[in-house]
Amino acid sequence: MSSRLRHPLVALFGGVLLTLPWVYIWASGAVGALGTLPRVTVSGVAVLGASFLLAWGAETAEKDVPRAFAIAVLAVLAVAPEYAVDALYAWQAGAGDPAAGNLAVANMTGANRILIGIGWSGIALFSIYRAYGGSDDASVVNTDRVLGDYVRLDRSIALEILFLFAATVYAFFVPLGGGIGAMDTLVLVGLYVAYIAVIVRGDVEEIEDQVGVPAYLQKRIRNVRVPAVLALFGFSGFLIFTAVEPFAHGLEDLGLRYGIPEFFMIQWIAPLASESPELIVTAYLVNKARSTAAFNALISSKLNQWTLLIGTLVVVYSISLGSYGVLEFDPKQAAEIWLTAAQSFFALAILLNFRISVREAVVLLVLFLSQVFIEFALIRTYSEALAEQYSIYLLLAYTAVYVVATLGLLATRWGDLREIVSITRTTVREAWVGSGQSAD
Repeated sequence: MSSRLRHPLVALFGGVLLTLPWVYIWASGAVGALGTLPRVTVSGVAVLGASFLLAWGAETAEKDVPRAFAIAVLAVLAVAPEYAVDALYAWQAGAGDPAAGNLAVANMTGANRILIGIGWSGIALFSIYRAYGGSDDASVVNTDRVLGDYVRLDRSIALEILFLFAATVYAFFVPLGGGIGAMDTLVLVGLYVAYIAVIVRGDVEEIEDQVGVPAYLQKRIRNVRVPAVLALFGFSGFLIFTAVEPFAHGLEDLGLRYGIPEFFMIQWIAPLASESPELIVTAYLVNKARSTAAFNALISSKLNQWTLLIGTLVVVYSISLGSYGVLEFDPKQAAEIWLTAAQSFFALAILLNFRISVREAVVLLVLFLSQVFIEFALIRTYSEALAEQYSIYLLLAYTAVYVVATLGLLATRWGDLREIVSITRTTVREAWVGSGQSAD
């Protein structure tokens, strides 16, 4: 009996079972009739189930497509709710709501900073913690230095690091135009399209030994395996797209009941909810001693949010407006973009040597949390006008801290950056030459 309960199909059924209450409520149109707490509970459980289904689909897909492409699909699906929320605000801005443009930028910058401040640092610390608990994760390296243990990343991630580095450098210039415009769309979306064009031409790597659901599905014939992967991606994508927004809005409602300002909720609590599938998936991968795959997923998510998400906002805004227009934002949101770019700049500098230590993860986490807590204190202490002015000073100060720290790291890791450029050049050459030879 116990062996039957450990069968992969039982786990697969259990993941689907977590989502069924939400599917029934959504299909019956009863979402609006639910109270706030039941809505948060049912939608949150559905997001948990969808995250497992998504992870299983991505791991299974590694048998048939390049791993980077499978992870890119996972990343896009996991952060799809963030696109939906930001698109809604951009649409409202185009329809004549002047405050909605600021909300779109605030939500976007909050999501991006959470992904690094909590995602990158948290997964690194969790990976090392799991290693202390007996995990056989080969990517975790123990040292004798204080807080010196680190997660070693695969060098194949150089491609993502370099593309993200280019997008980050460009992002510093976005606020100088007074808003997000067509040039930003061309550059940022163009970077992501170029990235996908490279990874989709890559070879299918020899996959790691899997266990559980992915191992079971990978043993099926291709005519069974591929439809199963598509079904997992499709169903989990549907769940994430329909359940995360009610989950996020429910958390917002609960926060407002306890006096948390609405703007603060939109920038931090809603993005944290919308990023939850990605965080759950990566924690699941770490738990399977696949820290490298977890970081690949996080970096891929950051890349698509930092390119596609920003670049498509002006498209949605212009469609709603009925003509081309620049999605404008105020000085506070300009400072938010600079801080988000600076944080990304610093985090990438940390990864240039393909490792992230306990010390570096803690610094990322502390810098992120301290800025959020100080800004929250300003909002609760001062009038709206004063709080906004002081917040701008705070954001610029943290931006300067990140930039100075990054320049210090770059001075010592310039050789690592050159190595990343070299690896990326080789990867691009092999992808294009290899695909040309295959075509012949």
